[in-house]
Amino acid sequence: MSEVITTAVAALNEKLAGETIDFTAKFVIEGEGEIFVDDKGARAAEEGDEADVTMTAEADTFQDMLSGDLNPTSAFMTGKLSVDGDMGTAMKLGSLLA
Repeated sequence: MSEVITTAVAALNEKLAGETIDFTAKFVIEGEGEIFVDDKGARAAEEGDEADVTMTAEADTFQDMLSGDLNPTSAFMTGKLSVDGDMGTAMKLGSLLA
């Protein structure tokens, strides 16, 4: 697992602590790997993990979203973040990250 994935998993788990997660999501960090989020928290994705929504972006974009420097909605609207799947789930997750 890359250092970027390890750092992102830790940051996501910190942001999601205490939140009720009733969805599954996958983050694809281009050139680094994938992160899966479900009711157990965030972890490095495993083969076969299916998600309600998959969000794809470059590592810098994810780092900016996790640090609060970039709003996930803004990232999507400017083409820095692509979303495949349930847009409602993407919005839920985006509000947890903002």
